[in-house]
Amino acid sequence: MGEPGYPLAGTTVLVCGAGLAGGAAVRALLRRDAAVLLADRADTPAVRTLVDLGARFVSSPDVLPAGIELVVTSPGWRPDHPLLRDALARGVEVIGEVEFAWRLRGPGAAPWLAVTGTNGKTTTARMLESILRASGARALAVGNVGVSIIDAVTADEPYDVLSVELSSFQLHWSSAIAPAAGALLNLAPDHLDWHGSMADYTAAKTRVWAGRLAIGNADDPNVATLLASVETPTRVGFTLLPPARGQLGVLDGMLVDSAFDGSLRLVPVSDIRPPGAHNVANALAAAALARAHGVSAESVAEGLRTFVPDPHRNQQVGLRDGVLFVDDSKATNPHAALASLTAYDRVVWIAGGQLKDVPVDNLVAAVASRLAGVVLLGEDRPIVAEALRRHAPDVRVIEIASNDDGAMTEVVRAAAGLARPGDTVLLAPAAASYDMFTGYAARGDAFAAAVADLDSA
Repeated sequence: MGEPGYPLAGTTVLVCGAGLAGGAAVRALLRRDAAVLLADRADTPAVRTLVDLGARFVSSPDVLPAGIELVVTSPGWRPDHPLLRDALARGVEVIGEVEFAWRLRGPGAAPWLAVTGTNGKTTTARMLESILRASGARALAVGNVGVSIIDAVTADEPYDVLSVELSSFQLHWSSAIAPAAGALLNLAPDHLDWHGSMADYTAAKTRVWAGRLAIGNADDPNVATLLASVETPTRVGFTLLPPARGQLGVLDGMLVDSAFDGSLRLVPVSDIRPPGAHNVANALAAAALARAHGVSAESVAEGLRTFVPDPHRNQQVGLRDGVLFVDDSKATNPHAALASLTAYDRVVWIAGGQLKDVPVDNLVAAVASRLAGVVLLGEDRPIVAEALRRHAPDVRVIEIASNDDGAMTEVVRAAAGLARPGDTVLLAPAAASYDMFTGYAARGDAFAAAVADLDSA
């Protein structure tokens, strides 16, 4: 039945999307005796499975079916979809799966430690999960990573605490969530095609601070300004500089907590993986969230030392003739690509894909001096090529027009031809992958396979 005050039995609910989030919502609703209609773009095997459980498939209408009392939508459905707009116009509430999960929480539910940002969310959530487990807690990273958050909050064996990664899509449809602590890692233009404006994107991101403790990146001017003005009982910053009071930071090669317990040394910077200043910032955010939950300095250190990064995040996949090949396919926007590129001195850059209406001129200008060459692929490669002509006219650029299964092989061979011993061939596309691949992971896998094939070329 859900928690008191949020009855579901006998209600008629429309779920938009049959993926991980939508599937979890359908199952939770059916278990609580709601009538469930399911909207999706195609009658897929996933849809059939949910229909067999008791949902009624209605395809993807532009008008809200009669009798709907609540809509639970998946992140893949944009706010301007005619069906969602019609629901709001009729006064029917539209929520996302994160908001739905929050409402399903029962008495004594596990606290949420939430993290969002343009980049670094998954790494930070995973770091936090590792720290929490090192402390002995039954903890899980959920939200936009791993297990569905709905399944986590309704699990038969309850968790002690959840590390919750939140995308701007999920936050957009959330109104009541109030994490025990929320961290905003960074803020740069992204997903403007989905949100419509930078203001709307920012408004979604700052909803992570709806609880009692707001954590933000003091080195990011946008985040620092927003953190200074947020109305919350406690504010904590993190910085790559020596920390002021109320901050976590870096001093003499150590992560230091000057916010929760005087000035406490946590862990050497050299123990942080993956490498790079942006990942040190991610570790500081994870440490701040853990410390807000009362985790000891020793557990923070142990969790960060034992953390194993997910694939496709600054992952070294090969060394050939003195050239290092690195897969950062997860760098799906210019802000992430900048952090990746600045971790290496001399780079043959592999870039391109779908830019999502985000400009790349500032990125190219910032990294031009590091570029030993560039290989471009994907739908928006002409936009990147034009930026390179303006800001890095002396850098050799190779465009690969092919978009078939062998395109990445061409890309990697071209990049290897531009590289010299000591260079890094870096896949940091600054763009989404769906023009050519099923996702950033498939793009990264194709890159690693092409690097492995160099020996047989």
